[in-house]
Formats: sequence, C-alpha cells, structure tokens
Amino acid sequence: MSEALPAAIPQHQIRASHTDTTVTVYQAYAPHLGLPAARDGRFPAAWKRERMTWIKPSFLWMMYRCGWAAKADQETVLAVEITRAGFDGAVREACLSHYDRDVHPDHAAWKQALRTSPVRVQWDPERDLHLNPLPYRSLQLGLSGPASRAYADEWTVSIRDVTPLAREIHTLLRSGEAAAARALLPVEIPYPSGRAETGRDDSVIAGQMG
Repeated sequence: MSEALPAAIPQHQIRASHTDTTVTVYQAYAPHLGLPAARDGRFPAAWKRERMTWIKPSFLWMMYRCGWAAKADQETVLAVEITRAGFDGAVREACLSHYDRDVHPDHAAWKQALRTSPVRVQWDPERDLHLNPLPYRSLQLGLSGPASRAYADEWTVSIRDVTPLAREIHTLLRSGEAAAARALLPVEIPYPSGRAETGRDDSVIAGQMG
C-alpha cells in the first residue's frame, strides 16, 4: 500500500505484494479475455503471446491506467501471481524503454540493447489513493517474444479477478470514505531485488539485481 510507506522512498523502487516464491502484478483486459483467464487460472488461447504485454506491480497505478475498471477494453482487472524466478529473470534482461545517458554508454548502445532484450522497463509516477501523481515512480515491465510467452505459459501461478475490489474501493472513495477505501488496498512493500534498492536507485533497469 503505497501511502503507508515511509516518506523517504527512492524514486525508482519496486514495490509489490509478494511471497517467498511469487509476486503479484496487475493487468486489465476486455471481459472476453479477462474473465476466461480468471476462471481457468491461465491465459486463453486468444491472448496474443506474440504481442508485448505490460505488467504492473502497483494496484493504484493499474487503477489510474484503467480508470477503476471503467475504460473500454479494460473492464476486467486481473491480479496475476507469477513466480519470482520469472519476474527476477525478466528484470535482469530488461532494457529501459528510453535512452538515459547515466545508464547507457551512448545512444547506439541503448538501441542495441532495445533490439536484443525481450523486456522493457518503464518508470511512471506512482499514484495515491485519489490517483494523483506522487514524487516517486512505479515500475512497468513490458514483455515481448519469449518473455511474453513464458509469462503466460510458465510463470503464471494464479489469476484472480479483482474487478469487484477495484469497484468497491472506488465506490467508497466517491462516498467520501477514504479510510475505508485505503484499508482495502493490497499491501505492497519494497521488493527484495538485490541491488535494485542499493546504490543507484535505477540499477535494476541495467540488469544488476545481484
């Protein structure tokens, strides 16, 4: 739960609901994809494994993206529990979605990494309970090619439909019951990803998890 974290939060830090073996990420889909996925605990054949898919460990950033499950083709919000081994491997392979002179030797090196990596990292402003931007960032991982296929068919442990939770929290907020809404948020804490939380706070995007 982002708002319950200490004030001194690194600008780039992975925060997530996780266990010793799994980490939960969020996605939103149209019902014809999301409902079968939640029912069967796996992505259906209609889920296009060759396309890039973006996974988000932040529930509130997902709410910002899907408008509390109200945007077209994002009416079904899924909590996808995946293996930490898969998630950690994806982070190690990741390349920033944009050029950063502090991370890449030059623009050509970034372009080369972009061409060869099946995983993209993007940091977007984290959101508070009212979906306002916060001064620190939330991770998105874009998975393509082998990473996308592995996510759908190897890493996924369970898939839950959390659309009712999203709508309940939103209803409470609109009724002015922010404390009750906040109490329902999934608990997200710093993810133990080695060097991701030491030294340069963006070291994780350079594939230096340790």
